[in-house]
Amino acid sequence: MQLLVVIIATILGFTYGYYSDGLIFNSDICLFAGLTLIMPSLFNVKLKDIQLIGKYKTVIFKSIFMNYILLPLLAISIGLLTSNFGIAAGLFLLSVLSGGGMVMHWIKKTNADTSFGFLLLFINLLLVSLSLFMLDAFGALSSEYFSASYMDKISVSHFAWPVVELLIIIPFIVSRVVIYIKPLLGLIEKYRAYISNISIFVIITYLFSLQSTQVLVEIYDFEPELIGISLLATFGFYLLALIASNFIFNLDSEQERAAFWHSVTRYITLALVISTFSINTFGASMILPIMFAYIVQIPFSILLIKKIPVS
Repeated sequence: MQLLVVIIATILGFTYGYYSDGLIFNSDICLFAGLTLIMPSLFNVKLKDIQLIGKYKTVIFKSIFMNYILLPLLAISIGLLTSNFGIAAGLFLLSVLSGGGMVMHWIKKTNADTSFGFLLLFINLLLVSLSLFMLDAFGALSSEYFSASYMDKISVSHFAWPVVELLIIIPFIVSRVVIYIKPLLGLIEKYRAYISNISIFVIITYLFSLQSTQVLVEIYDFEPELIGISLLATFGFYLLALIASNFIFNLDSEQERAAFWHSVTRYITLALVISTFSINTFGASMILPIMFAYIVQIPFSILLIKKIPVS
């Protein structure tokens, strides 16, 4: 269902932008994403769950190692092979954004520890600013390899605080208020799946209606080979992420199963939002691996739940 929503929204948004002047990016879309996608997932984050950090510190360490060291290194390796600055940046951005809107669904489907899963979700959201600084460092250090200009453009790190404020701080504060308004909380929980799909539809339609995303037409016209390269690179990244996660995490443990899902699934919609105001820095091809991530990750996850032990 979600994959169909993504495809329709992408076509609709891109078609509108192509046959019109396109839209100008507005940061309000970040707040919309924070309130409709991230905020509902924070309802189940309880302060008492902080005690799980001490109890499962080894699992948390392995999760952080996977998401902020190993997966970025894998993304860099594949990105360098593509010889394209934008594709490499898109893969790197995916590698440092863990989880996403569907991660708790997969955790529940495989009978993993949901409380621990929500804790990992919250930890990774708190580390979004680190993810942006890592992307900034990647751009500065790798631009010479790709013969690309980076330092004379707006640094990605300049966006770190607005992103954290709109996507994390405000949604968290609102979630603390909503949990005390029982009728509203019940309504959001009841229609959460619908809210999520509608939100994804609106966000993706909007992002692909932007003037900046219309440069994808130039890729299709002048560098169509980048489409195939990006698809192979994205699939390769997810395959390596799966192999590494399966090796590092013990899937017989409910807590490690939760951490496993936070490594094999990436926060694609958040990556798409961030990439839209990074196109001028890394190039339009940055969006390609993030687009293909939807096509790879969702079917990938559906296949995985049939193979993972749920004892």
